[in-house]
Amino acid sequence: MKTPDAISSELKQALRRLKLSPMVETLPERLALARQRKMPHQDFLLTVIIDEVERRDRLSARNRAQRARLDAQMVLEAWDATAKVTFDRELWSELSTLRFLDSHYHVLILGPVGVGKTFLANALGHVACRQGHSVAMLRAEELFKRLRGARLDQTHEQELRRFIRVDLLIIDDFALDPMDAAASHDFYELVVERHRAGSLVVTSNRDPQEWLAMMPEPLRAQSAIDRLQNAAYELVIEGESYRKRQKPRKRGTK
Repeated sequence: MKTPDAISSELKQALRRLKLSPMVETLPERLALARQRKMPHQDFLLTVIIDEVERRDRLSARNRAQRARLDAQMVLEAWDATAKVTFDRELWSELSTLRFLDSHYHVLILGPVGVGKTFLANALGHVACRQGHSVAMLRAEELFKRLRGARLDQTHEQELRRFIRVDLLIIDDFALDPMDAAASHDFYELVVERHRAGSLVVTSNRDPQEWLAMMPEPLRAQSAIDRLQNAAYELVIEGESYRKRQKPRKRGTK
């Protein structure tokens, strides 16, 4: 004998044809809740539809984050607020709203090794994915290596355009090593093409004025850095290594 909240095979088949099969998992619970609260049919229908919309939004955000190659563990809610690092918390709250992305501004996350720059950059990327934006995150070395390789197989313009079109491009560990002429040129093109048209998040251990010495073409470098810095928020982080908090430990230890 079927329980009052059992889902019939006919309903399951209909949901499957409509590509709504995941709703079967939550329907019994929602039916029981609707009966308990004597919920009008319209309200019950709205509830199960909202459940499905939220499930699809979560799935889409997860897929966008995977395509962006974001670290799944480095999300806003996972940041350890007790970390012994200092930065402008008010500015970080503003950046977390992603209004900078709507206005096509940039973000520079600066500070010494290990203080959490990459974590915060990933966190902004995840927020952007949840809001439906396209995101790409690469280490600077990897980005310029891919563009260098694209020159060899005649796909450089296509590859460059892909990084120009994405809503949010995150470049991690920028200016860690000296750049060659090709990388310097590609960085210039990315900054110029995305100026007032898309947003960049750049993390670096060096101050922007130190970047000049890492690029072989002073005039082109100055032009790119000036455009970037004067359209960017700068979040400077100082303190002890955040990575200590991510070190694996035995259970029961703090």
